[in-house]
Amino acid sequence: MNYLPIFLDLRGRRCLVVGGSETAARKSELLLRAGAQVDVAAPDLHAGFDRLPHLDHLNRVADAFSPGLLDGKDAVIVVGDDALAKVVADAARTRHIPVNVADKPAMSSFILPSIIDRSPIMVAVSSGGESPVLARMLRARLETLIPAAYGRLGALASRCKERVRATVKPEQRRAFWEKVFLSPVAEMVFSGREAEAEKQLDAMLAEAATHDISRGEVYLVGAGPGNPDLLTFRALRLMQQADVIVHDRLVSQPILDMCRRDAERIYVGKERDDHAVPQEEINMLLVRLAKEGKRTLRLKGGDPFIFGRGGEEIETLVEHGVPFQVVPGITAAAGVAAYAGIPLTHRDYAQSVAFVTGHLRDNTFNMNWEGIARHDQTIVIYMGLKGLPLLCEALIKHGLDATTPAAIIQQGTLPTQRVVTGTLTTLPELAAAAGLKAPTLIIVGNVVKLREKLGWYQPEQHSEQAHRTPLEAPDHLR
Repeated sequence: MNYLPIFLDLRGRRCLVVGGSETAARKSELLLRAGAQVDVAAPDLHAGFDRLPHLDHLNRVADAFSPGLLDGKDAVIVVGDDALAKVVADAARTRHIPVNVADKPAMSSFILPSIIDRSPIMVAVSSGGESPVLARMLRARLETLIPAAYGRLGALASRCKERVRATVKPEQRRAFWEKVFLSPVAEMVFSGREAEAEKQLDAMLAEAATHDISRGEVYLVGAGPGNPDLLTFRALRLMQQADVIVHDRLVSQPILDMCRRDAERIYVGKERDDHAVPQEEINMLLVRLAKEGKRTLRLKGGDPFIFGRGGEEIETLVEHGVPFQVVPGITAAAGVAAYAGIPLTHRDYAQSVAFVTGHLRDNTFNMNWEGIARHDQTIVIYMGLKGLPLLCEALIKHGLDATTPAAIIQQGTLPTQRVVTGTLTTLPELAAAAGLKAPTLIIVGNVVKLREKLGWYQPEQHSEQAHRTPLEAPDHLR
C-alpha cells in the first residue's frame, strides 16, 4: 500500500485551513461535517464559505499564514501556490501535525479520499493522488451499490450493540451479525420499518441466548487459474465470511488477500514429489475444523473437481456428517486456453476435448491412448511439463501425426503468461529453449493453428503490474 487508510476523529478538534478559494471552502466543509472547529487563514473568502454547514464552528483568524496559527491544531489543509504550500507543510511536519496540500500529494502527509457517507458507515476511495478522476468514477459506482439506508442499518446495529455483547458469546458474534444482516431485518430497515426491524432483531437475540448459533461447514471453492478477475461472485462471498482458510501453495496472493482479513490461514501446499500435508490429513483437518463450529474455506486453484481431489475431500465430509457446499471454479483448460487464444473446440478442427493429467509414474504414463490420440479431438494436459518429451513421443506412437500442432502455456491468465507453439516433434525442444517452468498447461490439436489469428491477450502490456503484484497460478496446474 502507498497509503494506510485511517479514519480520523476530529469531533471538537481544532483544524486550520490556509486559503480562501472555492476549493478551500470544499475542504473546510469536509472538516465541518466531521465535527471539527475550523480556523481559516486567507485575505479573502470565496462566496462558497457562506453556504457551509455549521458556520458557527468556522472562524477566519488571519489574512495570511504564520507558524503560530498551528498551535493546538490537529490537522492542516493548504490550498495555495507552491511557495505557500511548502512553508505551511514544512511548519506542520516540524510540529508533527498531519498536513494536506490540495492536489500536491508529494507535499502532504495525508490525502483526502473520495467519500461515500452513509454514517455511521463510511467508505473512502483513493488513488493516492495518481488518478483522482478514476477515484471519483469508482465512488460514483459504489454510490449506486450502497443505498443511503445502509446508514440506518448501521445505526440500528449501534443501538443494539451492547445488548448483543451481553447475550452472545464473543466467538459467535460475527456469525450472529451476519445472520441479522442477511435476514428480513435489513429489508425492514431499507423500507423504513425500523421499529419492526428492531423487534425482529430482539427476537433473534432471544433465540441466540438459548441456542448455539455456530454451525460448522466446509466451503469447497475453486479459485480459478490465478487471475483474481476470474473468481465467481459466490466464491468471493464465501471467501469473505469464512473463519478458516485452508489453501494450496499456488493460490495467488491477490486472491488470498480477498479473503476475510482476520480469518485463520492454514497452508497445505503441495509441490511435485513433496506433499507438505498428505491428502488424508487434509481431509480430516476439514472434518475437525467444521466440527469445532468453524466455517472452513477449502480454497483450490482451478476447479476442485478437475484434478483437484475435491471428490476425495467431500467423500470424507459425507462419511463424518459434515455439511458442505461446492463452488466451481474456471479450470485451467477453459481459462488458460481462452487467454492463449486457442478455442478448445471448433467446427473445422475439433468436435471433442480430452482432459488428462501428465503425471509420470515410474517414468511412464497410464493412459487410454486409443481414446486420447484422435485427430478430431483437442487434448489438454495438466501437470505435463516434466514429462513433455515422453508425452509427445507417446501421442505420435499411438497415431497422431508428428506435425500435429501443440502449445504449452506458462502461468496462463496472468500478466506473466508465456505461450510457446510448435508441433509434437518440436515442442519439447522449444519449451526447453524458452526455459519454461511450472505451472504450465499443454494443448495438442489442430485448434492450436488458430492461436496466431485469435491471440487477443497481450501480457507484455501488463509488465509493470506483473512486477508490482506478481500472481502465481494454482497448485494443480503445475
